[in-house]
Amino acid sequence: MPRNATSKSSTKSSSRSTARGAAKGSSQDVLHLLAEDHKRVLKMFEEFEELKEENSEDEETMQQLVEIACAELTIHAQLEEELFYPAAREAIDDMDLLDEAEVEHAAARQLITELAAMQPGDDLYEAKFTVLGEYVKHHIQEEEKELFPKVKKSDLDLMELAEEIRERKMELRDELGVMPDEEDAEDENDPSSRSQTRKNIH
Repeated sequence: MPRNATSKSSTKSSSRSTARGAAKGSSQDVLHLLAEDHKRVLKMFEEFEELKEENSEDEETMQQLVEIACAELTIHAQLEEELFYPAAREAIDDMDLLDEAEVEHAAARQLITELAAMQPGDDLYEAKFTVLGEYVKHHIQEEEKELFPKVKKSDLDLMELAEEIRERKMELRDELGVMPDEEDAEDENDPSSRSQTRKNIH
């Protein structure tokens, strides 16, 4: 979606919001989009832990889950580093918080690289993904409880940045050969679409 198409997108968003209720109208900004990504990957880590608890021998499902989660995290991190963090640096004063977020991304990226060279059954495969999940949970808590509120209070145009992130996300999915979730292809704020996508993992 072109970056100069904000008004058209807003019109479409408004019409969808009207159909679903006014409460949805304010949920199109960049903070909402990033939070939705967070929910999506946290759900994958939960599903992985369930497989472990069940002592599942379905290694194909486990590997697919890990690969999808790592791809989603890679795309999400790149979106934040290319677009969200630079914009946030101009909008808020807390550089330490943003510096720490980028270091956390680097630590997660290292585990993702290691997991890409492994498969279920390898030593430390499950441990590495579990630790990645712990890193990600901590990172998400800091972003949503500390960074997001500061950005929300700033004069940053959250709607315009959301459009840039939507556009770039589709480009990255195409570059990495990652199929878009249904909410990316159709409507990122439709819970029923999101639920169906998750079911398709198994």
